[in-house]
Order: sequence, then C-alpha cells, then structure tokens
Amino acid sequence: MMKLSFMTLGCPEWDLETICTRGREYGFTGVDFRGLQGEIDVSKTPAFTTNVAATVRLIADNGLVTSGLSTSILLCDAARRAENLDEARRTIDVAAALGAKNVRVFGGGDVKTIGQTEAARIGQDCIAQILELPGARSLSWNFETHDHWVRSSDCRLLLDAVTDPAFGATWDVAHTMRVGLETAPQTLSAIGDRLRYVQIKDARRDPGHPKVMHDGWRYVVTGEGELDIKSAVVELDEFGYDGWLVFEHEKRWQANLDEPEIAFPAFVAWAQNVLQNLPARPQK
Repeated sequence: MMKLSFMTLGCPEWDLETICTRGREYGFTGVDFRGLQGEIDVSKTPAFTTNVAATVRLIADNGLVTSGLSTSILLCDAARRAENLDEARRTIDVAAALGAKNVRVFGGGDVKTIGQTEAARIGQDCIAQILELPGARSLSWNFETHDHWVRSSDCRLLLDAVTDPAFGATWDVAHTMRVGLETAPQTLSAIGDRLRYVQIKDARRDPGHPKVMHDGWRYVVTGEGELDIKSAVVELDEFGYDGWLVFEHEKRWQANLDEPEIAFPAFVAWAQNVLQNLPARPQK
C-alpha cells in the first residue's frame, strides 16, 4: 500500500514541532523536508545538525518517518558543480541521522544553449562524483521530472546514462501532465523501472484568476483540479508501486495559495479515498 507524506515547502511558517504534530493529526505517516521557516536548505539549520538528535525524537514521537530530503542540487549545471557536491555532503549526513532513504535532485542546466544530450552528460559526471562521496550509495538520489526535464523521454537521457542503482527518478505527476502533456501510462512506461518517489499536486486552467501562473494554470485543493492525478495512483498501484505519495504544496513560492491547514488535510482525504477504492488487482 502506498504511504502518504508531505513536503515542508507547503508550510514555510511552521516550526518543527508544528510540522510534526500537525502531520500526525492530519493523517500523514511521512514528512519530506524542503525548508524550515526562513531556510530552504535544512542541512544548514541547527535542527538538522547540532540538534538533530532532538529532531529525530520529535519526528518519531509523532509517529512519522522522514520519507525524503528535497535538495536544490542541479545536476546538469556545470557552474554549480562545487556547490552541488557541498550540498550533497551535508545532505548525506542529515539523511543518515534521520534514517531517510530518498534524496530529490533537479536537472537544470543551460539546455537551450548546449542541448539536452550535452546537459545530460554534465549531469552524468556530477552524479558520478556525488556517488563517490562517503555514504552516498546508501541513499537513492532521485532525478525529478522538472524544469528542462519534465518530459519522461528527456529524463531517460540521464537515467540511461547512469545505470547505478543508487540513482532513480522522482515523478512529479502534475509536471508531466500539465507541462509535459503526458498521460500517466506514458510517463510510467518510460521511467517506471527507475521510479523511487512520487509527488502529487492538483491544478486547473483559470487564466483570469488572481492566483494564476504564467501558463494560465493555478494550483488548487487536491481533487478539485483538471489534472487526472487519480489515474496516476491507479497506474502506480497496477505497476506494483508501494512507496511514498508526497503532497507538494508550493506555499513557500506562492504565498497566495491555500493555507496548509486547508490544503494538507484535503490531500489526505483525497488520497485515502483513492487508495481505499482502487480497482481490485487480479490474484497472481
């Protein structure tokens, strides 16, 4: 059975205790750390360095586990190589302390200038260096369908170049549907063999709305949008995926989105309903 987690991107004003207690109250079993109040990189905060033992206890006392750490690493950006490696080193230490397995990384890179293939080569070199760091191979470094790498066919360039089992994929369902114009079966057939982590959010086309994004879409309460995110969960179940479904509410970047007190429990209600009503799978 798939498990429910939330990313702290969606609650940028909450302190660590609020994150943990409300996560438990709303029905999540996991938390993905992407920022803590004023700092986007939790590996730079006392709560995840000098005071990490207390953080581990707080998470566990609320019945949660750390499903993942979401970094700002841009694999395909050659100019950020040193910065990427520094963040990776810090992230390895935090992940080890928290018992986290999944690390989200981005592609990025100057794709328009150098092309997708050359950018993938840069990313291949970067992840190879990351995987040489002590402790790196105990984690799953998951390349998200994001920025220049939304389409699963583009992601395959890097996934095929890096066959190491410590490198996998994070599927942001809204990105592949809204930006990549792919259906759930299309994406899953392309990257499913490397899939380690799944992010969910919902959106609808609403060009005249004050919360609209540059492409005419806006994020909405889960289940109230136009994206066929339910089909993604159904396809994941048929595929045999039993990992995390992570709610990525982009409140840190878009302050006018719904408050986490509304968005988080709404996601749990939607996800539990979908999971409880999945089509029966044939007996093997």
